[in-house]
Amino acid sequence: MYTQSHNSHGNDMTNIKLHTIMQNTEYNDALCMRTHKMTFTSPLYLTSGRILEPYEIIYETYGNLNNDKSNAVLVMHALTGSHHCAGKYKNDKKNGWWDNMVGQHKPIDTDKYFVICSSVIGSPYGSTSPISPIYGAFGNNDYYRFKFPLITIQDMVKAIKILLNALGIMRLHAIIGGSMGGMQTLSFAILYPKSAKMYIPIAMSYASNPQIIAINKIMSEIIRLDSAFKNGKYEITANNFQFKGLEIARMLGFMQYLSLDTMQRKFGRNYVSNESLFDMSGRFEIERYLDYNGANFTKSFDPLCYLYLIRALSVYDAAFGFDNLKSALSMIQSPLHLIGFLGDNMFPINEMQYIKKCMDTLNKICTFKAVDSNYGHDAFLVEIEKYGDYVQFLLDNT
Repeated sequence: MYTQSHNSHGNDMTNIKLHTIMQNTEYNDALCMRTHKMTFTSPLYLTSGRILEPYEIIYETYGNLNNDKSNAVLVMHALTGSHHCAGKYKNDKKNGWWDNMVGQHKPIDTDKYFVICSSVIGSPYGSTSPISPIYGAFGNNDYYRFKFPLITIQDMVKAIKILLNALGIMRLHAIIGGSMGGMQTLSFAILYPKSAKMYIPIAMSYASNPQIIAINKIMSEIIRLDSAFKNGKYEITANNFQFKGLEIARMLGFMQYLSLDTMQRKFGRNYVSNESLFDMSGRFEIERYLDYNGANFTKSFDPLCYLYLIRALSVYDAAFGFDNLKSALSMIQSPLHLIGFLGDNMFPINEMQYIKKCMDTLNKICTFKAVDSNYGHDAFLVEIEKYGDYVQFLLDNT
């Protein structure tokens, strides 16, 4: 562990503590994967007018930074993602959430690029969140809980920009992310137009549509009505506590991620073979999968964090603080490469096309690739073979 001072924004001197978390990783040598946590003691001024002080950001790096720090690629995660986007920790069953995209000889090649991925503030995976202890407080009852300030996508981006400044990386080779990560990528391009050589937002929009807001509202109410939630006063230190409300909310949220075509292919009307059709507890295969997915989710995610993150998703508007979207997009100074999926029900492709239209009227460099896919929103995670080569081309040739 070491301590350093760094001028991270304006003339404020930010006291920073950085320590590396040594993970036992199966692919550590190949990926040069390291997990770090950095503590910032200067205030983070939020969109709401509130202040977060101090705060921590956990992040993971892959590959090696070159001498002039020009090969860094920032990966932004989606709603329930984390800093662990690639590789596998020892004894873990799963690889990182974008392992097919990031790694040796993959589209974001860690032999060429130094990849950074951090957990956003509000996430339960190590960055400051509602389940973090309040500074100076002692005892298990002194967590933020609902005292945590409402955060926005723009706040997440601001915190990560301060992290990059602390790392001495002033200009990235690229920023890329899908879904909520794509929203962060677009906001990075608007708020910090000189921070990257290119921006690649994937499967996202310039603002959350009413369907997303409505579903997030329903999920929020389901979580709050769970007796185990206790209005946010549950025992945060409990391991693998089963929140039925969070489990059901996840089931509802999951329905945004797959298209009807995909659900027909994966599940159809197939019934669980050893369960009775004429029993109220009998299940179709899609029902069994929802039970499995929801139950697993509660083992790794936190209900308070979920409430704060879906709220951030609902209130997102890239034009916040500007007169309109065109005014916001006029700030962008580097090429914007948009990637959308034809079968995306969560962020219909016309929403990304509208960004392209606005960029064109502003005479800004912008491309748009429509990926032929009927998988649904999660195509950006599972169908890398349909667009990974294009991402590699952008990174290697732009």
